[in-house]
Order: sequence, then structure tokens, then C-alpha cells
Amino acid sequence: MLPMPMTHTALEAVLKEGFPDAEIEIQDLAGDGDHYKARIVSTAFKGLPRVRQHQLVYAALKGKMGGELHALALETSTPL
Repeated sequence: MLPMPMTHTALEAVLKEGFPDAEIEIQDLAGDGDHYKARIVSTAFKGLPRVRQHQLVYAALKGKMGGELHALALETSTPL
């Protein structure tokens, strides 16, 4: 049985838990609760290359990628 898609609210809650200081914007790209774009601005990314920033996001998702969450386009940065 396939897992239920992750809701916008659930995705935002998981990301806020992983990045409490972050400014987070989420878009449902396909309207199906399965394809999202997340823009995350956090001090946690300071000094890190983009690949490492994205790895931190995937770690915060605690294995939900590929299950409840099918696709996530990421845009990460630090506050100005």
C-alpha cells in the first residue's frame, strides 16, 4: 500500500522543526500534495555548499522523501 501524500501543513511543520529559525515558503507544484517546491532561508546553511544545505533538508525530512513526499524542489539560502 502506498503512503498518503504529505500535506502542505505537515511538510511545513517538519521543516520548521528541523530549521526553527527559518523563513519557509512552500508551493504545491502539481496540486496533488505530492510535488512541492520549498524555499528555506536559515542560518543553519551559513558557509555550506548547496549540496550540503540540501542534505540537511533531506535529513530533517527523516526518510519521508520518496515515500510520503514524492518530489521536492529546493531553494536554500542564508539570511542577508
